[in-house]
Amino acid sequence: MGFGPYYFVKGLPLYELITHEFINTFVKKGSCYALTYNTNIDEDNTVALLPNGKLILSLDKDTYEETGLQGRPSQYSGRKTMRFIVSIDLMDLSSNLDSKKYKRVSWAFKEKKPLKFDFLLAWHQTGAEGSTMMSYFSGYGIQEHQPKIALSTTPDLRCPVLRSGLLGGEPEAACSAHELFDWLGAVFSHADLNNEPYNFVSTCCCPQPSSVVAQASLCSVTGFLLPERICVLLEQLCRYFDEPKLAPWVTLSVQGFADSPVSWRESEHGFQKGGEHLYNFVIFNNRDYWLQMAVGADDDCPP
Repeated sequence: MGFGPYYFVKGLPLYELITHEFINTFVKKGSCYALTYNTNIDEDNTVALLPNGKLILSLDKDTYEETGLQGRPSQYSGRKTMRFIVSIDLMDLSSNLDSKKYKRVSWAFKEKKPLKFDFLLAWHQTGAEGSTMMSYFSGYGIQEHQPKIALSTTPDLRCPVLRSGLLGGEPEAACSAHELFDWLGAVFSHADLNNEPYNFVSTCCCPQPSSVVAQASLCSVTGFLLPERICVLLEQLCRYFDEPKLAPWVTLSVQGFADSPVSWRESEHGFQKGGEHLYNFVIFNNRDYWLQMAVGADDDCPP
């Protein structure tokens, strides 16, 4: 339960995220995150609030023109631009509430084109009470949620042999980082890795060289998880090897939301076939680690 709560607010006007009170209460005093829920990045209008105070909007052509805000064409629009990206710096916006810029954005969201979304919200501030966000949005029927945790074990699992110093692998000595990445995807999907002749669903098998481990544990945490809490989990995994263990390595994989308007930092995110953007840590018992980052075709490469 150390991941902390996140919140769901139904039908929240976008205007509420640019008010002076909201910015002073949450954006300036900690890390505030928001993401539209149940919206499709390639079909709907989507919004994300980043911890640096940037509000990112991915809008269809009609909505963009109705708001009258300045933005740029989506780099994944194709020949005919049907989607636009608008970035609003809330820190800069709130520095002068009498500015023409603030009045224009406020008028666009409050009067010209009022937009409402279902939002996932989370806020991180050391020492702050989690009920602050509950009370702030109490007028909108806010709900508190805890991440769902599922633990499973697999006996006699064939695993790839890895060596921390051989990132590209070596024949008959160690598998490569790329082979591990594919194998992890199959394990997370609970795919059959036996590659039997009669299996027409999956031809995946464990890369070689490999070894059979008596038991492997898979813990899945699902929800609106903050980077600050993922860092805590990563530190705990590193401490796993404080005492000698039989396990040669552990992994931590983090999957981004497929329909988020951003992937890495403020890079635009597109869906295309799967909307993938994820990273994976491999922590070895000698405290070396690998960091793997991956995105789909409609994304910039990670930094």
